[in-house]
Amino acid sequence: MKRLLWAAGTVLALAAPGVAWAEASCADLKGAKLSHAEVISATSEMQGAVELCKIVVASHPTPDSDIGIEVWIPVGAAWNGKFVQLGNGGFAGSIASARLKAMAATGYAVSATDNGHRATGTSAAWALGHPEKIVDFGWRSLKETTDISKALIRAQKDGGPKASYFLGCSDGGREALMEAQRFPRDFDGIVAGAPANYMSLLFGNSAAQQQALAKPGAYLDKSALELLQAASLKQCGDEAFVRDPAACRFDPGVLQCKAGASAGCLTAPQVAAARAVYDGRRDPRTGRVALSGVSPGAEALLGSWQAWITGSAQPRISEAAGYQFASNAFKYFAFQDPAFDFLKLDLGSQFDRAKAKMSPIIDSEDPNLAAFKARGGKLIQYHGWNDAAIPAASSIRYYEDVRRSMGDVGSFYRMYLVPGMLHCAGGAGPSTVDWLGLLDKWVGEKAGPGEITATSVANGSQLLCPYPGVARKDAEGGWSCSMKKKG
Repeated sequence: MKRLLWAAGTVLALAAPGVAWAEASCADLKGAKLSHAEVISATSEMQGAVELCKIVVASHPTPDSDIGIEVWIPVGAAWNGKFVQLGNGGFAGSIASARLKAMAATGYAVSATDNGHRATGTSAAWALGHPEKIVDFGWRSLKETTDISKALIRAQKDGGPKASYFLGCSDGGREALMEAQRFPRDFDGIVAGAPANYMSLLFGNSAAQQQALAKPGAYLDKSALELLQAASLKQCGDEAFVRDPAACRFDPGVLQCKAGASAGCLTAPQVAAARAVYDGRRDPRTGRVALSGVSPGAEALLGSWQAWITGSAQPRISEAAGYQFASNAFKYFAFQDPAFDFLKLDLGSQFDRAKAKMSPIIDSEDPNLAAFKARGGKLIQYHGWNDAAIPAASSIRYYEDVRRSMGDVGSFYRMYLVPGMLHCAGGAGPSTVDWLGLLDKWVGEKAGPGEITATSVANGSQLLCPYPGVARKDAEGGWSCSMKKKG
């Protein structure tokens, strides 16, 4: 009978002397002894014809930590020898078991964490009086999940994965870059989608947006968003989506009502509010933009500004996801005060104090990826140009910071900006790409991706170019990538 135990940070599977190794049964893993963690259950499940081992773990690295982890391992020859850790979204609080199960059925061992708490949605009240839970959310749960997952894989398979990947979007993209920065030796390849890596600055952007929209007469209702979208699309290419947002210089002032007009135009307060959303937060002491705002062209689309910024109507603006995330972050991450009103936040020195409290724990903004590069790691980053939750400009900022820090990054880092794409998915532009497949090919074949094609059931396909490339149409109607000068 095999025994499972934890020693020196690793789960070991031991067989009696002279007995050849046979893959451990799923049930055997229930007896694994883990340092500051325990296996809650280890059960077999079927996904089609594939048998999977589902392992549920609770990890307690501090007395105030309760990190939930799920690990799914394909049984027998169904395993492709590779491991994928999936990132979470928002403030986390749950594990997408169905997604893990579906991915495991394709051959990958796969895991994820709830980031250390059980509250779902936009609430961060779980952080009140629990500083260790904020650390668990920020980065510690990720490391716990990686180490425990690999150890359990070794125990079940008598050998670790031949390749390990991290895949995440939004907060999962923040986590992906956190892995590359804090734990550069843990993954062979990482996909960071629409990363919220400047998370504290994003909360500042939301505060600036909401303060602008709260001014008398400034709210942008559905008709105002439709005007903004129609005008920006007409000015920037006159297509269903903006093909080259970096070249689009749209000013909502073109829609300001003339004297005596009130229909089909925006009031001066509405123009000012729209500019605040496009610009990002300006430091009131210097007037400089601290983090750029949202790109034009998808203001009225389902899942865009109404979902993240304006809400469905003025009385429901507080239901917008961006409003909720930022309000909760300032209450519970920054100031530990449930009564704090971020509509009254000073966007200068008071915000600086909030950022100083949050950033070391939740932000992943370090541009020095030298250790990740040295271990042979590969990083693919992607971002929808029409993301209303996390501005695409923030990904450009990080890429350029890495390039300034390290010089040429093409050997290990590629970024794709997707025209017409909203937050992580959707939008008027084709945006479906097998990012994990691209990463796996890069790690296995050592040749990085170049021009790729994004598809959509409804909207056809479009060519995507590695940043800073831009897709251009030639005289014959074909598409190719032309390179813009960097920085």
